[in-house]
Amino acid sequence: MARQLGPAGIHVAHVVIDGMIDSAATRARFPERVRDLGADAMLDTGAIAELFHQIHAQPRSAWTFEADLRPSGEKF
Repeated sequence: MARQLGPAGIHVAHVVIDGMIDSAATRARFPERVRDLGADAMLDTGAIAELFHQIHAQPRSAWTFEADLRPSGEKF
């Protein structure tokens, strides 16, 4: 899609969100998991939105086509 739509000025990016998203619904549905994860182990919704805004605002000379989001406190 990026190759087809890029010349028309349409920025196509693939974003992998690999982690639990910190939201009220997540905290209500998975309270034990949230507790066990600890600090910095869930993805902040504002930070996710910021990445999408950064991709949207990129100059055409340096477009991102793929990004992976993972929390810094991820346990391997």
